[in-house]
Amino acid sequence: MPDKVALVTGASRGIGAATARLVGARGYRVVVNYLRNASDADALVTEIGRAGEAIAVHADVSVEADVERLFSEIDRRFGRLDALVNNAGIVDRSTRVAEMTGARVTRMMSVNVVGPFMCAREAVRRMSIAGGGRGGAIVNVSSAASRLGSANEYVDYAASKGALDTFTIGLAKEVGADGIRVNAVRAGITATDIHAETGDPGRVDRLVPRIPLKRIAQPEEIAAAIVWLLSDEASYVTGALLDVTGGI
Repeated sequence: MPDKVALVTGASRGIGAATARLVGARGYRVVVNYLRNASDADALVTEIGRAGEAIAVHADVSVEADVERLFSEIDRRFGRLDALVNNAGIVDRSTRVAEMTGARVTRMMSVNVVGPFMCAREAVRRMSIAGGGRGGAIVNVSSAASRLGSANEYVDYAASKGALDTFTIGLAKEVGADGIRVNAVRAGITATDIHAETGDPGRVDRLVPRIPLKRIAQPEEIAAAIVWLLSDEASYVTGALLDVTGGI
């Protein structure tokens, strides 16, 4: 495949790490963005680097200056960007809306909504054919929670992913003529350590019986859908919300 550059945000673990590995295996030069897990990010860069090229860049996607610095580093190292995976996201402890603080909701929206907006803004500026770019593809990592609501658990998280879905549809219409495709993968329950952040370690086991396929997803299964949407095989797909949920 042509030499391309992909940025995966929140790529030090889980779905992000699986996606970074897979795009690296497909020949992309990979930018591994991370916030806290420097050692995991560095190990992933080393792994990808055995057969390709990757760099790790620390940045908090909820901070505009950090996002701008992240993209400036991509410019400096690679001089182009072809693919963006907006994967970085957070959840919080399970609770009802009546118990949520404004600080919690603000943080949720800053990371899960503002972050993807800012990263997509910078990506579009570089990819747009009208601006001298080569086109490209953006995939937003959403969640089945966006249509299920996550009542009694984390409605704020579900609402943030609902915003991401709408952002996907609107941006796809806005930049299609610029040679940029924008899609989202709505992941189901996946075997990552994000579940520990809910404070409910038994949650996954309780929910498995509700899944038609009767198992949770592996990160690599979500990554496969993301990388397909980035690929030329999905060249006529934009504005799509692809459920990878085991049937939920």
